[in-house]
Amino acid sequence: MGGFMGSIGDFWWLIFPIGGVVGGWAARIAAYNEKRRRDKIELERIRASSRAEELRITQTSTAAIAKALARHDDVNDRWFGYELDLATLIEYPMMTDLREPLTLAFHRAKVRADDLRPADPGELLEPAAFAEYRDAVSDYATAFDAAEREARRRRQSDFTPFERERLERARRLVAVAADAGATAAERQAAYRKARDELEGLIVVPPAAAQQLEQRIAGALEPGHGHSD
Repeated sequence: MGGFMGSIGDFWWLIFPIGGVVGGWAARIAAYNEKRRRDKIELERIRASSRAEELRITQTSTAAIAKALARHDDVNDRWFGYELDLATLIEYPMMTDLREPLTLAFHRAKVRADDLRPADPGELLEPAAFAEYRDAVSDYATAFDAAEREARRRRQSDFTPFERERLERARRLVAVAADAGATAAERQAAYRKARDELEGLIVVPPAAAQQLEQRIAGALEPGHGHSD
């Protein structure tokens, strides 16, 4: 035993490098464990932040959806000002001329926005569906603005003087057709002549024709209009 201890004593100096290696391993293991702990804490923070963001989106999406729907309605109302008013359309005929790239672009954008608008706004609570609809409405609004600016700039400048005379006659005839003070016969005759004047010049939306025809038909009902 004494010999063994004596032999160890002969190598006492090895204790320090071995102790240093063991101490280094221990320090690295401690550092690794600390890094794992910090990584787990960071991962939990990221997950919590993600859940909070999802909750925030859900909480604010109702207001965002309402805003997108209102914008869609606003652009539709502006378009209805042309689609349902033949007199206004005569002033700005480009708004229904699908040969015009800007007009075609806005009509296509309208169709897409209308197609993506669900009957139940609650369907837009899903973030991807809402983002697609919101972007479609934005494209529709932008395209409509561009077409309307150009239509108002050009007005009837693309028509010949003779064609502009026809448009002006049609505008006056439409005014008579819409005049509740005119007789039913006068209104009907004016409407027929207006359609003849517009033939081949501008596209009359079915909605505009239908609305004016219904107003004229109302004059034929008992208690409306004047007799000849």
